Amino acid sequence: MNRKIKAYIVSFRLRTLPLSLSGVILGALLAAADGYFNGYTFAWALLTTMALQILSNLANEVGDLDKGTDNERRLGPIRSAQSGALSKREMIRAMVVVGGIAVVTGSLLVYEAFRDLLNWKSLTLLLAGAASIVAAVKYTVGRDAYGYKGLGDLFVFIFFGLVSVVGSYFAMSGQFPWIILLPAAAVGWLSAGVLNMNNIRDMENDAVCGKRTLPVKLGLKGAKRYHYVIMTLAISAMLLYTLMHPAGWSGYLFLLAYPLLLAHLGRVVRGQGKALDSELKRLSLATLLMSLLCGFGQILGN
Repeated sequence: MNRKIKAYIVSFRLRTLPLSLSGVILGALLAAADGYFNGYTFAWALLTTMALQILSNLANEVGDLDKGTDNERRLGPIRSAQSGALSKREMIRAMVVVGGIAVVTGSLLVYEAFRDLLNWKSLTLLLAGAASIVAAVKYTVGRDAYGYKGLGDLFVFIFFGLVSVVGSYFAMSGQFPWIILLPAAAVGWLSAGVLNMNNIRDMENDAVCGKRTLPVKLGLKGAKRYHYVIMTLAISAMLLYTLMHPAGWSGYLFLLAYPLLLAHLGRVVRGQGKALDSELKRLSLATLLMSLLCGFGQILGN
């Protein structure tokens, strides 16, 4: 494989995609359980979400490189720009291309969903998409990067959880039942947990570089307590949704993912630094599994 292509793939950080897809998949499956589903809309939603996640990963690398956070002290994987495999200009060019793809696929998603780009439903989704692009870039890029002010968890909760699940459901159905906020919040809290693991791993280097993530502000013990709280909230929200939106025994299939979450919490108790790197992948996959089980459980029960 061409070395440049390999470097781009490394910067795309494909291992982050399962987490970003969890909300879209859950929203679509819950819509299908309620009698709404469009395969083309779903396909465009998946492509748009992947483009937004890759854009976020590229922007994150550029922003951290500019601010000196990507250095030899960082415990995460060595990034392409950090190693010199790609220049900053090449990274920005890739951001423009991927951002353009997100605009095109997002527009096709909205048109497929509502057959019109100018009604209020279409404009609502287009506005959410535009906000997602801005949020993807501003996490670490620029002087006011919110990831450097401890706001990353809030934005992840909003865009990986609320916008992703509710937006997917809305694109399928044109409806917004308030109860959908419960599974959306569950995915949002789990996604914030993945970011928290990332930030706990790198908290010492982040503190030196002025990146004021929540673990830097709370300390290791405080960050772990925060992690237990948001995991508990996620588990409780999903259970409450099933109790309020019953689908028989199949509605509780998502509970099969809970042992993975509990095992994850056990490793968080004991781990810190580099030892927590593997927990990002485990928690991401557990989130995807829970989303699939919840969605298919609702479909089987209705």
